[in-house]
Parts: sequence; C-alpha cells; structure tokens
Amino acid sequence: MNTADRLSAQMAFLNEADRLKSVLRATTLLDASRCENSGEHSWHIALYAMILAEHANRPVQIDRVIKMLLIHDLVEIDAGDHPIHGDHDTSAQEQIEQAAADRIFGLLPDNQAREFRALWDEFEAAETDDAIFAKSVDRVQPVIANLESGGGTWTEYNVTPEQLEARVGSKVRKGAPALWAHLKARIDAWFALP
Repeated sequence: MNTADRLSAQMAFLNEADRLKSVLRATTLLDASRCENSGEHSWHIALYAMILAEHANRPVQIDRVIKMLLIHDLVEIDAGDHPIHGDHDTSAQEQIEQAAADRIFGLLPDNQAREFRALWDEFEAAETDDAIFAKSVDRVQPVIANLESGGGTWTEYNVTPEQLEARVGSKVRKGAPALWAHLKARIDAWFALP
C-alpha cells in the first residue's frame, strides 16, 4: 500500500472513530448534568488506567492497557451502548459487536487492522493481565459516577448489591482488588440508605 492509500485508510478510520462521540451511555457525568458519550468514557478510563496502574493485581504494560481502553468501545458506533445492568440479549449483542469490529478495524491498513483487532479481542476475552486490569478500570468508572451522582443508573435499573457484586465487583476485584476494597465501604453505605 502506498503512502497516499495508507493515509487515506487511516483518515477513514479516524473519521469513523469520531462517531463514538455521538453514542450516549446510561452513565452520567459526575455532576449528573447529562449522560456521557462513549468517546468521553474511553478517554476517561484511559486516564484512570494511567493513574491507577500501581493498584493492578499483577504487573501490566500500561501502554497496551491504554490502547485497549481507547479502542474497546469503538464497536458501539454500530452496536450502541448496552448498560451492564440493562436488559438485553448478550449473545446477540456479542455477534453485533464482532461484526462491528470487523467493519471498523477493517478500515485501517492491514497491519494496523490486525493489531487493533487483536487488542480488542484480547480485551473482550479478559484473560491476560493487561486485559483483566483494563476490564477492571472499565467497570469501576461507572461505579464512581453512580456514587458521585446520587445513585445514577443503580436507581434507574433497580440494581441490588448482589447484582453489583456479580456484574462489577468480581471483575474489578480480579484486576484491582485494592481499588474495589477502597470503594466497597462507599458502595455499602449507599445501598444502606433508606
């Protein structure tokens, strides 16, 4: 691929990635003034990873973690955001996201398409230390948003402490147990409110 074609493919991908800014999430900003978009979420959790890497359960390559977090939600351009506490068909959603990954990463030159797709697949599988920590950070950011915004989606989706533990706590604890332990007292206090 010549330079002009390579640049054209890269620009097509970057232009497509801009659409992530239009995908609204259920999670609000900390001040609860509005819902965040998926582009904001991806940036914010990359920052979380940079700041909180020292609390990873195992050593991680922070550059790889940040790459995963910056691209992990690009599939939402086609698939939309489906909140973890929402009611949706997980299997059908996974198929839609796989097709979205094929299309979106396929816009890139072959070597970058393979690299980004491999990182996305690694994040989704959550088996490597880098991906486990990346998943932990992805899960914890909405928890903090809910704590800071008076319950946020927990109230909207009638989330129970048991659901939060199963869907979020177990994932965060796997990659960043100190982080979950730090948040647990605040979470318990929120759920104890009348």
